[in-house]
Amino acid sequence: MRTSLQYGPIAWKTWAKHSSKQTVWRYFSGATACSSGGKASLSSDTTSYTDTLFLPKFKLGQHMVPSTYARLQDRTCDALYRQQWKQADNPLFVLHDGPPYANGDLHLGHALNKILKDIINRYHVLLGHRVHYIPGWDCHGLPIENKVLQKLKKSAEELTPQAIRAEAERFAKKEVAAQRDQFRQFGIMADWSPESTYRTMDHDYEMRQLNIFKTMVEKGLIYRQLRPVYYSPSSRTALAEGELTYNEKHHSHAAYVAFELDPDSPNMSPTLKALVNGQRKARLLVWTTTAWTLTANMGIAVNPDMMYKAVATSDDPIAPVDIYAVDRETALVKSLGMTYPNIPVAEFPGSHLVGATYRPLFASLNEADPVKSLPVIPSSHVTPDAGTGLVHYAPAHGDEDYNDFRSLGLLSSAADTSTSGLLCHVDVTGCFSENIADVVGSKAAKELIGKEVLTSGSMAIVDLLTEVGALRKLQRIKHSYPYDWRTDQPIIIIATSQWFANTDQIKDDALAAIEGISSHPAGSHNRLAIDVRQRSEWCISRQRAWGVPILSLHHIPSGRAVLDGESLKHILNILQEKRTSYWWEGPVAEFVPPSLRDGMDDKQLEETWHKGTDTMDVWFDSGSSWSMLEGLYADGTVSVTGRRSGADVCLEGRDQHRGWFQSQLLTAVATAPDAEGKQQAPYSTLITHGMTIDKRGKKMSKSLGNVINPMDIIHDGAEKGKLEFGPEVLRLWAANVKFTEDMPIHLAVLQQCRSMYMKTRNTMRFILGLMEDPPSSEKLERDRLGLLERYIMHELWKFEDTALKSYASYDFARVVSSVSDFLITKLSPIYIDVRRDSLYANARDSPERRTAIAVLAQVLDTMTNVVAPILPYLAEEVHEIFCPDGASFFSKNWTPLSAHWNDPEVDLQMGQLLHVRAQVLSVLEEAREAKHLRRSPEADVYLTLPNDVSSETRDVIDLIQSQVKMLGEICVVSNLSLDTQPSHQPAWQYVRTRELPGGGELGITIRPSSLHKCPRCWLHTSEEDGILCRRCSTVVSR
Repeated sequence: MRTSLQYGPIAWKTWAKHSSKQTVWRYFSGATACSSGGKASLSSDTTSYTDTLFLPKFKLGQHMVPSTYARLQDRTCDALYRQQWKQADNPLFVLHDGPPYANGDLHLGHALNKILKDIINRYHVLLGHRVHYIPGWDCHGLPIENKVLQKLKKSAEELTPQAIRAEAERFAKKEVAAQRDQFRQFGIMADWSPESTYRTMDHDYEMRQLNIFKTMVEKGLIYRQLRPVYYSPSSRTALAEGELTYNEKHHSHAAYVAFELDPDSPNMSPTLKALVNGQRKARLLVWTTTAWTLTANMGIAVNPDMMYKAVATSDDPIAPVDIYAVDRETALVKSLGMTYPNIPVAEFPGSHLVGATYRPLFASLNEADPVKSLPVIPSSHVTPDAGTGLVHYAPAHGDEDYNDFRSLGLLSSAADTSTSGLLCHVDVTGCFSENIADVVGSKAAKELIGKEVLTSGSMAIVDLLTEVGALRKLQRIKHSYPYDWRTDQPIIIIATSQWFANTDQIKDDALAAIEGISSHPAGSHNRLAIDVRQRSEWCISRQRAWGVPILSLHHIPSGRAVLDGESLKHILNILQEKRTSYWWEGPVAEFVPPSLRDGMDDKQLEETWHKGTDTMDVWFDSGSSWSMLEGLYADGTVSVTGRRSGADVCLEGRDQHRGWFQSQLLTAVATAPDAEGKQQAPYSTLITHGMTIDKRGKKMSKSLGNVINPMDIIHDGAEKGKLEFGPEVLRLWAANVKFTEDMPIHLAVLQQCRSMYMKTRNTMRFILGLMEDPPSSEKLERDRLGLLERYIMHELWKFEDTALKSYASYDFARVVSSVSDFLITKLSPIYIDVRRDSLYANARDSPERRTAIAVLAQVLDTMTNVVAPILPYLAEEVHEIFCPDGASFFSKNWTPLSAHWNDPEVDLQMGQLLHVRAQVLSVLEEAREAKHLRRSPEADVYLTLPNDVSSETRDVIDLIQSQVKMLGEICVVSNLSLDTQPSHQPAWQYVRTRELPGGGELGITIRPSSLHKCPRCWLHTSEEDGILCRRCSTVVSR
């Protein structure tokens, strides 16, 4: 259909502006469902009757104004949360808030996250549940510490920990306050007071966390060890896997290096002995992308089951041979550009290499004599996928290297390098340290010490390789490399003494707990299971001042670290009274428990012990947050999902499977008091959302300049380029996207959401405008309603049922689409268009009008329920007009329509009548395009029904015959008749044949109306020109 005859989305465009003085509401097909979009002129014959029409009297503004948000905010957010929480008898629902980091303004990811949570919470409030939702903030960690150091323009070494911590606390408090004010502008239902929010730097929070840590220590899950860990030179701290990002465009220098086999290896296999024969040099060809780790080389790994090849450079019996994997030969010839003849000398399995030894690369530079040869070891980690099939092992710089050496008994489990046997020549700044001289000699060491291993230090090693004749080729490659997600700088792997949590010991229980949870999208918690399954330990220590301290005591004479239940109990008693900051302020003597004092006085204790300086991984901080929920269930309360501890729902970004979701799970399982608790996760359902992207599909980032500030979306901006939409449009965007995937947001998307919001608002505004009197209190009885009313109530029931199911399954986009579908395809073009005549022109108390008002009142009530979790301010505005009781809309429960409104038979019948309507409208459109009429009421319609038809078609004919009046109404014509037509010849006429549902031909005749236009209702139902029709005459005369 075009223009006038359209009854779909175009109808929305005319709803925005409706003046009570306009009566051009029946223009042609009635596309102005909720009335007008422009200024319509009134003809002289209608102006005098305007005041006799019952046009909408609008009380709801066309647009939400900022002052209304401010007026309603407390009622629908803060006060509402406190009010609903007081309903102690209501079933408990717990949504546990993952704490955002207290640093900087909020971005769209924050907005999406909080709004999605709020939609869930408001839905549960409407169901009559008592919602527990405590917003929180993650307040410790390096980003805040770095901000403080930048502000103070000093390094950490120039300040005391106390000074850093005091400034960091002030900074965090300021950031929390700023973010809290921004969160509130999203319309989030919560009590935002300090008492009803949490911060990981709160004293009570820190003490709960430390008690969780104490329990893990007492269970033997915490240990200290020197081993390779992710380390960030830019942050000067160890990192966990969850703190890494991967740069796919990182460049490294890859080196092919030749290690010389020691011909005097005592355990050399007969195959190798025959190969070298006491004369020939054999070289093990190795490829590495981390040349800087070669000084820490402690072995070369081969796969015992792979085949290896020895290739000579000539046929001379004593010509040197290179050894590499057979499967890598083609790639090596291409990579190395070997121009010399490759003469095969021997092939053998890798097991024949195991047990041999080789000379250290830099032995010729080392003044020490003799230099011990290093072993060739077996490893299943060696594959034929890359490199040479022989792998340089530096256990201080690689997890697999370290584990293989440990499993072969080549390393101890000591916590320091002096006793573990590890070689590590890199300091905490990421530079070569002085002990590198032990490997390369003092002369070469001068060119290395103090150089950054990832830049100049690596190239200095390449120069040394050239000097000793070990470098075969150097390549610059682009590959994926781990970066510190906070500083966006590359990290290294080095051996440092760190505190670890043994996750291997609790892995089975954690995996069993994961099996008991559900997730949205379905199955997404499998990602959590994969991460837990692959994790054997958790590095929980960080080298920074701003955090929760790891309360270890270190014995200076022996280097022994003490961390046990007894020492922690003693220390925690002190910190409970004096706060955790006292760990940095108080004397060490005060923290040494009686059992370790050995009769020493305070001065001696100060000389014998020192306090640990490490703080906990921030994931341990936030991962302890489940402990806040324990008090909810103290009186035997059970949540709506049957929980007696923890949360019903946690919702965060999908990256939290390796972050907060996992740290909560591990700390909860690790400290569970009984076997049953060990296999229960601290949540029932995990919901994950994607990331925001721009219109080109790129992730939003400050470096790309494509970030949109949610505050700019909410507020009217004077600056050029700002987006002005208000919080409800932002909330509608969050609900309308498929949040489980990455979500685009840009101006066009927001404009679409604004249009959708205006459609919804102005529909409700129109209905409210008709409720000039209190709606009829009489109950709608299905059996007393006509077909059209039963149909719209059926559609209303379907709409509400879809919305309820969609909210329950977290499919908020389906809720939004169902709202749009109901309004655009059902309510506006069918019910309102049809009933508008009786609403405007019938007597105020006519049964038909009263019924329509009652139906629309129910529609408004149901619509408000459906949109309220997403558009709470709109729901509050409607409620204070519709039911001005001063209470929040959310103070009443959502009572769904009875299932008896579900009427498939009515659905079928209306579908058949709407099919006939579409056929009639198509003929009316022909007449309009030919300029024979402007408005559909100017035409009379005559239908000719077939006689000899099937039983199915007979049912359709019977339906048409019984609903002639309504068929004329839904076609928006003044007169629709069956079979009989006037005998006079009209000025124009259209006769067409169309197919009926079920078969058979329907005759459609369109002629000019035989009656005159009524100057009041504009239908062609008057006997004389300029005279009111019978209905209007009766109404006006009252």
